[in-house]
Amino acid sequence: MSSLPRRVKSEAKSLTSEDDELPSFLNSSSESEEEEEEWEPKSKIAKGARLPPLKNEAKTRKVPAQRSAVARKRVKKVAIKEEMDVSLPIAPAEDNTMQLLKLKEEDVGTKPRSSNQNQEVPRKMKINAFQRKNIKNLESDEKPSTSVPVVGNQVKQEKSEKDFAFDEPPFKKIKSTTCPEGKPVKNLGGNKIKEEFEMNWDIVQALSEITNVETWVCANLIRLFQEENTIPFIARYRKELINNLEADALREVQQALEELRTVAKKTHTMIQKLKKEGKLSGCLLTALLNCRTLEELDHVSAPYKTGSKGTKAQRAKQLGLEPAALSLLQNPMELNLFSYIRPTTKGLSNIKEVEAGVQHILADIFAKDKDTLDFIRKLCQQRYICIQSALAKVSSKSGNEKDIDKFQLYHEFSCNIKNIQHHQILAINRGENLKILTVKVNIPDAVKNEFCWWCVNERWRPKQFLNQELMRILRNSVEDAYKRLIYPLLCREFRSKLTSDAEKESVMMFGRNLRQLLLTSPVRGRTLMGVDPGYKHGCKLAIISPTSQILHTDVVYLHSGQGFREAEKIKRLLLQYNCSTVVIGNGTACRETEAYFADLIMKKYFAPLDVVYCIVSESGASIYSVSPEASKEMPDLDPNLRSAVSIARRVQDPLAELVKIEPKHIGVGMYQHDVSQTLLKATLDSVVEECVSFVGVDINICSEILLRHIAGLNANRAKNIIEWREKNGPFINREQLKEVKGLGPKSFQQCAGFIRFNQEYIKNFCSNKKTEPGSYALLAKVGVQGKKKSKPTPCASRQPNPLDQTCIHPESYNIAMRFLSFIGGNANDIGKSDMQQKVNAVIQKEGLEGTAKRLNTTVHTLQLIIDGLTQPEGFDIRTDFDKPDFKRSIVCFEDLSVGTVLTGKVENATPFGVFVDVGVGKAGLIPVRNITEAKLSKVKKRRSLGLGPGERVEVKVLNVDIPRLRITLDLIRVL
Repeated sequence: MSSLPRRVKSEAKSLTSEDDELPSFLNSSSESEEEEEEWEPKSKIAKGARLPPLKNEAKTRKVPAQRSAVARKRVKKVAIKEEMDVSLPIAPAEDNTMQLLKLKEEDVGTKPRSSNQNQEVPRKMKINAFQRKNIKNLESDEKPSTSVPVVGNQVKQEKSEKDFAFDEPPFKKIKSTTCPEGKPVKNLGGNKIKEEFEMNWDIVQALSEITNVETWVCANLIRLFQEENTIPFIARYRKELINNLEADALREVQQALEELRTVAKKTHTMIQKLKKEGKLSGCLLTALLNCRTLEELDHVSAPYKTGSKGTKAQRAKQLGLEPAALSLLQNPMELNLFSYIRPTTKGLSNIKEVEAGVQHILADIFAKDKDTLDFIRKLCQQRYICIQSALAKVSSKSGNEKDIDKFQLYHEFSCNIKNIQHHQILAINRGENLKILTVKVNIPDAVKNEFCWWCVNERWRPKQFLNQELMRILRNSVEDAYKRLIYPLLCREFRSKLTSDAEKESVMMFGRNLRQLLLTSPVRGRTLMGVDPGYKHGCKLAIISPTSQILHTDVVYLHSGQGFREAEKIKRLLLQYNCSTVVIGNGTACRETEAYFADLIMKKYFAPLDVVYCIVSESGASIYSVSPEASKEMPDLDPNLRSAVSIARRVQDPLAELVKIEPKHIGVGMYQHDVSQTLLKATLDSVVEECVSFVGVDINICSEILLRHIAGLNANRAKNIIEWREKNGPFINREQLKEVKGLGPKSFQQCAGFIRFNQEYIKNFCSNKKTEPGSYALLAKVGVQGKKKSKPTPCASRQPNPLDQTCIHPESYNIAMRFLSFIGGNANDIGKSDMQQKVNAVIQKEGLEGTAKRLNTTVHTLQLIIDGLTQPEGFDIRTDFDKPDFKRSIVCFEDLSVGTVLTGKVENATPFGVFVDVGVGKAGLIPVRNITEAKLSKVKKRRSLGLGPGERVEVKVLNVDIPRLRITLDLIRVL
């Protein structure tokens, strides 16, 4: 180790004997690339100790060379613990460009080891035997390590410098140390993952097949989810680990992973239960461990469930006919069925009953054989399998005609299961649940004939010649297995798969619509009048300021003969508060209220104000108005008036207002009441978290409800943040978040990048504090709120950090500062045109990849840093999305005619088409066949071909069905 500086050498030796030799062991020339890459974080940890020495460092270097056997044994344990900390998340980087965890020489202040040093210790174990390898390596050390007390001291030193500690459980350390400084490796530890419940299939491979995502990405995602990383954090700050997948794809993988784990867990529960009851055989265990779906598990385990009277095969086995059935397949020449006849025993009284018993046992064997089931499934994939629905006989006699007419399309319906649409499956299922439709899966006879021939002549062909009678029994057994066991299983599997896929698509569609709605561009800087329409109880009014403060509330009766008198009151209010925008809820009496305002606007009644209005969805407003959150926010306001406030705020800042409402009440889904409510809630909550996180929140002004939906936070942590803010004043920088009670390293890592700090506000606050005696006195008192009192933090850490106003994560601040130094920029110029010019000049010269390589980081991390530095102050991703459609006039349903061109706003999107509000009180439908890529905007980056809620479109009327109130539209273009 002559190439190392003296101080570094002695300090590295003072950790453990393993610390000195293990990196060179893993970087030996005979080791694979996998072994080299796995140990890079370990070398980084060792390098972390090479900072200027602490006060007690001199003591740690002066250590007696000799140690007792007991001390040596104790050191081994510490070393193994330390090894577990870094071994799990790190693995081979398949791409040479992913040299991510190697710090540059100037950052560390050390030289690379020579190749001679790399061969000092011979390889003794494979890389996957981590603990055993550590012990072997410790035994081969030539020089003694430090004594145990010194190791303890050294651990404490590193804990103060870095975010890890050897005396913590391994997984807890991994959570805060995996992928430090925003430079994660491409693969977190190979594609083999040890699960809690082992099966005969590999979970990574199974997940990859289900989701069509690369195997290495699936392996990384499993580890990232195990470490409790949130989807917004992974999607933004771990792009290289997930091959740049979007949040929707991550949710899909997460759901599939949970399903596979549920199958594994239930399988092992069943195995334990059967083992306890003494029913578990070797064949049954194998069959159970092969199950990949709950349907397969149910099929295999159904006969053994408690309370079951047993299958025909089980009853035949109890009569002692199993040897006869096995003999028919393996040694039929010696089989004599007549010897099994017992005239006094039911089931064995004659030869027919004996044959039936043998047949049932054989059918059970065939139906549970993995190869047999695989063959019939493969056969079905190659043939035309259709699902059919018809009007149920009972419903046609006694059913409600209105409900029956709703399912008119499915009274005589047939479709190939490969081509059927998701909404058709959900409609058929709903009709079947209402007992209006009967549904069946039709598998052609050709499938049955080919399957039976294959079983008799290939898979279950006897080892010896069969006489005619035994051959008849074998054929009957195969046919019985297909008709009684396999065909119903296939029907259940097809229906279950179709329903599951349709539900997932419905939930994903709901999520996409919800995202589009939440990301509607806010209308800032306007005073708004919110109107909650009504007949008998009047229209509720609420006027709110540009900062969402309630200026005035009132009730007007527009539809009870007092319209003219009330118009004077409305005009007076609009003039008094200089309000020129009216927001009308789309509930009861919306159409009449819209016509009322449109008439006054056309007559220029509100002059000199140029008043415009828009219609906004009021879904969930009534529920919110009586919720505890609304009572806490507007305690002195009547619940009816609260809904008018909510309607106005939905235009001013849709995201901040809509997060207060449970997502499923927003009403932009399809068949949302028919799908799994657990899956729906989890997906919609995840979408809300994604939207709030990606938009970001200003920590010093945002509400507690909005904070709850930031990645890594929950209701309790959000409450603690608000309490801290009220007690200690505004947050100055992101580091202060660590002082909030209940917000540990993992929570900080997840939420920090999504929390913003308004620099002007903080500068004003700091300048005011400096003018007071004892500046920062209030902030210096702040510590972690809890039982333990923390030390006061130095004032230096209370200084504002310009990077806190960007989307750059604190783990990448070091890289961001190096990049600023590289381009000759200043952190105070973030978001200015000068910064943009400097960044462009460097990127044009060096290229993105070249710059990333120079900074020893990834392209994705560098791109995020560039975005953060060049985006203008107060940048909002919602500016790219559509604003509400403001109008001055109204069109009636009767005014529509074929060929009329209108503009409208998308209300809801479904797999079969898009519903558009064209201002006639009833949404029109653009069938999905009329939405083509050529008609969509080229400017916007689209996740899919479909449109989403909030988008403004120009449409042409194709058909008007007045009796059924249906409008068919054609898409002309997206505005």
